[in-house]
Amino acid sequence: MHAISSRSETTNISDNLSIEELRELIPQLQQLTDKYKHSEAIQKSLFDISELASSVNELSRLYPAIHDIIGRFMNAQNFYVAFYDQINEVVDFVYFVDQFDEVALRQIPASQLMEGFTGYILRSGNHLFLTEENREQQLKEINVQQIGSGPVDWIGVPLKRGNQVIGAMVVQSYDKSIRYIQEDLDILLFVSQHIVNTVDRVKSREMNELTIRERTKQLQNINEELQEEINERQKVESLQNALFEISELSASVDGNMADFYASLHEVIARLISAPNCYISTISADKKRLEFPYYSDEMNSQIESREVGLGLTEFVLRSGTAELINPSRVKELTAKNELDAVTAKNMLEQNNSWLGSPLVVDGEISGVIAIQSYSQDEHYSLRDLELLRFVSHHIAVALERKRSSDAIHAYNQQLTEKVKERTDELNKTNQYLQKQIEERKAIQQKLVHDAHHDALTNLPNRTMFNARLSQALANKKRYPHNNFAVVFIDLDRFKQINDSIGHHAGDSFLIEVARRIGLCIRSHDLLARLGGDEFVILLDNFDSPDDVEVISARIINSIAAPFVLDEREIFSGASIGIAYIESGYQSASEVVRDADAAMYQAKSQGRGQFVVFDLTMRKKLLEELEVESEFRNTLKIGAFEAYSHPVFDMRDSSHLYDECRIRWMHPRLGAMDRDSFWQIAEHSGLVVEMDNYMLNSAFAMLSKKLTPYAKQENYRVAVNLSIHYLTQAEAAVQLIQDIKAKQIDPKRLVFEFDENDLNRRAEFSLPAIKHLKRSGIKLVLDNFGSGLASLSYLYSYPFDFVKVDHRFVKTISRSERNLKLIQSVLAMSQHLNFKLIVSGISDKEQADLLRSIGCELGQGSYLEEPTAISIER
Repeated sequence: MHAISSRSETTNISDNLSIEELRELIPQLQQLTDKYKHSEAIQKSLFDISELASSVNELSRLYPAIHDIIGRFMNAQNFYVAFYDQINEVVDFVYFVDQFDEVALRQIPASQLMEGFTGYILRSGNHLFLTEENREQQLKEINVQQIGSGPVDWIGVPLKRGNQVIGAMVVQSYDKSIRYIQEDLDILLFVSQHIVNTVDRVKSREMNELTIRERTKQLQNINEELQEEINERQKVESLQNALFEISELSASVDGNMADFYASLHEVIARLISAPNCYISTISADKKRLEFPYYSDEMNSQIESREVGLGLTEFVLRSGTAELINPSRVKELTAKNELDAVTAKNMLEQNNSWLGSPLVVDGEISGVIAIQSYSQDEHYSLRDLELLRFVSHHIAVALERKRSSDAIHAYNQQLTEKVKERTDELNKTNQYLQKQIEERKAIQQKLVHDAHHDALTNLPNRTMFNARLSQALANKKRYPHNNFAVVFIDLDRFKQINDSIGHHAGDSFLIEVARRIGLCIRSHDLLARLGGDEFVILLDNFDSPDDVEVISARIINSIAAPFVLDEREIFSGASIGIAYIESGYQSASEVVRDADAAMYQAKSQGRGQFVVFDLTMRKKLLEELEVESEFRNTLKIGAFEAYSHPVFDMRDSSHLYDECRIRWMHPRLGAMDRDSFWQIAEHSGLVVEMDNYMLNSAFAMLSKKLTPYAKQENYRVAVNLSIHYLTQAEAAVQLIQDIKAKQIDPKRLVFEFDENDLNRRAEFSLPAIKHLKRSGIKLVLDNFGSGLASLSYLYSYPFDFVKVDHRFVKTISRSERNLKLIQSVLAMSQHLNFKLIVSGISDKEQADLLRSIGCELGQGSYLEEPTAISIER
């Protein structure tokens, strides 16, 4: 208000003054303006200090704020606030900022400061203003000593609460350029009056907050104690519930001890961390440990063992519950209570293990143990006490369970005995009835088996012939009734049986029977004669076209693919049809003619049907006659033998002689090798023919029947069937027979036809290897005539490969055949066999073969086959 009044007066005066007089008043006005600004700053500072009382909650933040406010009016670079605690006689420097001095201790005994500047203010309650000019004079007057660095100027004012001095606030300057004036003292005195209230208010709030925090902490502690008490009561309740549950388990789990043990484990796991648990029992002789229950994270099972120095045995010996951690392991190992392996495992895995004996009536019957493999989880003594307490109840429950199971088993045994004796009467009564039914069933089965095929359950030859005989009688009595016999033979059945297996072959026959059954009428009779031969007796048809329609349907059905052992297999059927005429006298005659028609269908290309006529019977008789003559010729050894040599075309040197057989039939003339080998197969004389060829080769080796026989490494080759390749034992026996005749196997060469190998290739390799190891040279004959020629070159250890003569016959005009021979020749260099070219009949062929690098050859151009005489 004073400033406002002054301003008003100045305005009134300016109206009456001249310019020069106003200029003289300008300094006065400037002083008034500065005084006004200074007053306004003081008022704002007081307001800020008042605001601090409500905005600052901690004294540690209040003093820097006061320092900042004072620094607005004066240089307060060196400033401190100290409070005097009269009860404890200490001065507390709550805030201290100084360029040179530092307070090592926040609280300093008052006796050390009372003689100094600050002590003077605290004991006198007066302010003190020292300058460089008046310091010495004033210090003498007030009898005060200087403590610490000497300042240039020093101002200190007391902080009072009422009339009581509670502290001091000081600013000081060490720089002569920074001096204090009376106005600075007035400001400090003025501010000090308000600071005490602010400090008290902040301190009160801080004390209140501290009290609240302490009370809150007390309440938290009380709450934690209550929570701990609640947890303890809950644990006691859980323990009681667990003990009750253990007691209940012995009566609730019927008969299954594994479930009982697992339930015990589950109950223990609710009390103690028990990821791994086992129960061990000791045998009656105290020598073995059994483990009726074992649940472990690392090992799924454990075997019973002899009693040793394990953890379980230690508990059995001590008779008390044990807590074993790694530190305990070292102690027990030193005392020789644990073996080294157990100790090592415990230390490496940092196990924590708890075990307690199972005691019933003072007798230890076993141990229950839990363990942890976790690095962060170890058991405590409290867990040990808990397991010790629970183990007693578990032992009682185990004993009660065993007793309950024993009583239950005894009752069950009694029940079973009563039931057994009751059932004996029923069984005795049922026995006679069962015997009667079994005899009837056996008789029915015998009758059924006698007339049916065991594999397909179709009628067999006996039943078919009986029904066919009835049909013949019916035809004689009622000539207008039509009957026909359809004879079915399956294609490639032997190949299927040999390649995939007999089980697949059986499945194939069953499926064929099913398909044929779908193609005929319900009153027609389908039978299996044996092997892959089926026959059908058709009756009551209107015309032969009906029979042919059924036959065509059967052929199409069997031509569809079969799936055997996840493989798609194709077969086919050849069918012969014989219509029953009144001239037939027996069932066998009709079947014979249908069979002949079937063979005719096979010879015409398979997959078709042929109706029997008289010309077929004539041909059949001729074939039977030729077969009979072949048997007689083989028996007396009347075949013609020839030797056909193989040469090295580079120098015409002799490689080996091939022994060949020819049959001169008195009526049919000369029969080539393929023809009479086919007759041998049909008549079942393949083995006899092989033996004949081998004996011929033995004779050529022993009797020197050719000009080349005198050579040192003379060899003889013979063509053999694949009989000796079907099983390794046959090949081994053949080698033994050769050696028994004192023939060196290295002088023999065996030639096997590629077409024969195709039929049984998968069974041939072991036998071929046996022959190879014995020293016999092996030749793949007629190479190129089969379907899988290249596979033999890679898979079979043939010494020679003989190209089929049909390729050589046309090489002069067929570049393709020449290229083929050239390709095989190139492969021979990499696959370690030699190529023989057979059928060389002229010079042009020989020159062409030499030009592409062929070395070995056979044929009439090189040398004609020579007849030899072999005495039988």
